[in-house]
Amino acid sequence: MARNAEKAMTTLARWRAAQVQEAGGQKERRPYLASECNDLQQAEKWRLQIVREIAKKVAQIQNAGLGEFRIRDLNDEINKLMREKRHWEVQIRALGGPDHARVGPRMLDHDGKEVPGNRGYKYFGAAKDLPGVRELFAQEPPPAPRRTRADLMRDVDADYYGYRDDDDGLLEPLEQQVETEAIVRAVEEWKANKEQNKDQEIPDEEDIYPADPDDKRIEEDEPEKPNFTSHVSIPSQKEVEEALMRKKKQELLEKYGYLDVKLENS
Repeated sequence: MARNAEKAMTTLARWRAAQVQEAGGQKERRPYLASECNDLQQAEKWRLQIVREIAKKVAQIQNAGLGEFRIRDLNDEINKLMREKRHWEVQIRALGGPDHARVGPRMLDHDGKEVPGNRGYKYFGAAKDLPGVRELFAQEPPPAPRRTRADLMRDVDADYYGYRDDDDGLLEPLEQQVETEAIVRAVEEWKANKEQNKDQEIPDEEDIYPADPDDKRIEEDEPEKPNFTSHVSIPSQKEVEEALMRKKKQELLEKYGYLDVKLENS
């Protein structure tokens, strides 16, 4: 179908050229330099012709199956026509015409975005996906904002240091349960040890150096010791051991929080 259209266009072009030759006229060519044209209407006509050529080539370059070399050639031709169009716009403004560069539409791609470029050279259609071109338009991620000391200290509060971990009401009951079990085990262990040592009394230490009653030197060397009378009862060794045991038990209960528990004298 496309081949037939090309043949028709070729035939039409030949027929049009034949008509021009029969009329005795010659095909008018666009001036190479825009400064050579001093007619405003002619300058507008040549600019419009360039715009049509650009639109035609932009439509062609959208086809990615043309191949890399053809796409690069089309992109170069479009950029060349773009420069030529700017020259004609400058000439039109110099001849008193409108400023097309200011009031004219921007060059957009098929996605409706402004055509990207580098230093005036722009890429159209499939040319933006060519090797080496895609990297030119890859936007680098913005650097992470640098946080100041005030930003870092803004969230540092009592929760950060764990001072209010018990406010949720979940940790304290668990701690109390574990504490109670530990106290019960300690008391049972103490009772078991007391039952085992109940009938075992620590004997008084024997004097391995008994005094000799016939030794007169002791009486002569040692001064006479005054006799003291005790007005209070002196506890026995067993009573001292029981008192120490009660004291240790009381300290153990105080350590685990049972301050209101008072031990009875056994």
